[in-house]
Amino acid sequence: MSTKLTGACIIGQSGGPTAVINASAYGVIKTALETPEITRVLGAAHGIKGVLDDKLYDMGQEDAYELSLLMNTPSSELGSCRYKIADPSKDDTDYKRILEIFKKYDVRYFFYNGGNDSMDTCNKISRYMAQVGYECRVMGVPKTIDNDLFGTDHCPGYGSAAKYIATSCMEVAKDACVYDSGQITIVEIMGRHAGWLAGAAALATHMGSGPDLVYLPEVDFNRDEFFAEVMNLYEKKGKVLVAVSEGIHYADGSFVSEAKTSSTDGFGHAQLGGLAVMLAEELKVRTGAKVRAIELSLLQRCAAHLASKTDLEEAFLAGKVAVESAVAGETGKMVAFVRETVDGAYACRTELIPLTSVANYEKKVPVAWINKDGNNVTQEFIDYALPLIQGEPERATEQSLPRYARLKKVLAE
Repeated sequence: MSTKLTGACIIGQSGGPTAVINASAYGVIKTALETPEITRVLGAAHGIKGVLDDKLYDMGQEDAYELSLLMNTPSSELGSCRYKIADPSKDDTDYKRILEIFKKYDVRYFFYNGGNDSMDTCNKISRYMAQVGYECRVMGVPKTIDNDLFGTDHCPGYGSAAKYIATSCMEVAKDACVYDSGQITIVEIMGRHAGWLAGAAALATHMGSGPDLVYLPEVDFNRDEFFAEVMNLYEKKGKVLVAVSEGIHYADGSFVSEAKTSSTDGFGHAQLGGLAVMLAEELKVRTGAKVRAIELSLLQRCAAHLASKTDLEEAFLAGKVAVESAVAGETGKMVAFVRETVDGAYACRTELIPLTSVANYEKKVPVAWINKDGNNVTQEFIDYALPLIQGEPERATEQSLPRYARLKKVLAE
């Protein structure tokens, strides 16, 4: 493949949104608009479905200021999807359509911003384009609040979600102890198989106001031990705050959540929920105490007002590096983060890793970072997470409310 490649690019967003995913999109869009080799910048409406449906936005027609506001606009401004494309060796219908659209707009660069399943999509498209001999450089731009992408120290989106969780747990801990009567509070936190988000609740405790117990899905959940631990603390303190990952499971692998079979997404993943309510109801029966159940739900991924400046800057960097690397000749790679210590302080640099080593792998919290009782994290986890939540970004406001990007979303012709 020659280094010089001229043509249009497409940026798509996929999977669950985050508070900083648009910062990555802005990193791609701004850099691409400033790059001579990229003749046109197109945004896919609702991820790969926008490509299949030929619904692409001409990002070059957007106001520069409105685009800059993507840095502090939560969720996926271009629209997301949970669409699983088939293995091309079994069904290449979608791939033929993607190739048709790429040729129509002379797309030579494709950037896909997402998590595990999105990197799988990215990898399949990259391999197919190489197989049919169509020169198009495909790059994955990481995002996921779950922080479970393999091959990168951390993911854009996690730091801001962790900051929101820690802050919310600090606030709840203060509110839950105001009365002289007993109270047990259960906070349910996202995380199907990895406990990075639930572990972030321990940052609140580290700062003096947070959960007494934290349960992650990396270790098997024992129901009897859980109730014994909570009741023991309740008898001693009269107030107990517990953080639980939605994905905690028994030794046989079954989810504790009674809502586990309610539905699945486009990739067949169980949609969990209802765990805090279930545990709270049983605790109320067992203790007779006042018990509250709190599910942070979507607030964990859309709370841009508590975004980490570090997270925002790194999210933008991931998009920028993806474009620069593709133009330099790279393809079939994902931008990854490498943690370093410079002059005793946290630092982050990027590297590129093959999509084949990322797709469909999950990175979990090291068991060594979970205490021996399986009900909290260790100092190693705190040391890992703290640098990622640092900093307060500057935010545009209007009438004291956030000023988000207002894109025209002009369809490409």
